[in-house]
Amino acid sequence: MDRLKDEISDGKVLPLVEAFLGQDILEGLKRWRPTMGTPQGAVLSPLLANLYLHSLDVALTEAGHKVVRYADDFVILCQSQQEAEAALMRVQAWVVANGLALHPEKTHTGDCREPGHGFEFLGYRFECGRRSVRKKSLAALKDVIRHKTRRTRGDSLKRIIEDLNPILRGWFGYFKHALPWTFRLLDGFIRRRLRSLLRKQQKRPGFGRCHADHLRWPNAFFAEQGLFSVYEAFVLARQSR
Repeated sequence: MDRLKDEISDGKVLPLVEAFLGQDILEGLKRWRPTMGTPQGAVLSPLLANLYLHSLDVALTEAGHKVVRYADDFVILCQSQQEAEAALMRVQAWVVANGLALHPEKTHTGDCREPGHGFEFLGYRFECGRRSVRKKSLAALKDVIRHKTRRTRGDSLKRIIEDLNPILRGWFGYFKHALPWTFRLLDGFIRRRLRSLLRKQQKRPGFGRCHADHLRWPNAFFAEQGLFSVYEAFVLARQSR
């Protein structure tokens, strides 16, 4: 709040922020009042993180480091291992002085050009000069698709596709810079789920993986039904670039 007062003089805003930070939290049937920090995932957290970490940005930039930061996630780009270690020491000193802590599992140095030494940032995996979708991010999308295409769902194929398309478009809009094979495999996964669902609706056993199902419901069939193809979207985006 002291740092906030240095940036904001509006007497109406400051009490609102302070009340927000001191608001009770419900966790199941338990109710408790936080004594430090901001609520995880709260709309105010990124704004306050930017305000709080601004001095760290300034310190690293003045020291000659290139920093990429989003809220409280950041990457420092260095030319050598020695420079990276010096940057980490500078960050650790700043963190301790400001009452914070670095995440023990996410904080590390490494040469991202070497296999196994890449890093994950904002849903992507950067390694060996390539951008791929982080495994956790891809798994989360597949879980959503599984839920939307469960075999017990009684909706029509058209309704299911209408339900899937906005999710796929939004996901592709963010991850369109990933490797091409990601989109090919994802399209195949979605069509297999839909074939399995169609078999279930026809009261046929199986999971839509046999050759006969590919002939009965080819890829073109789903395109005609309006299914959004992430790979086709990738090809079009690449051509436009």
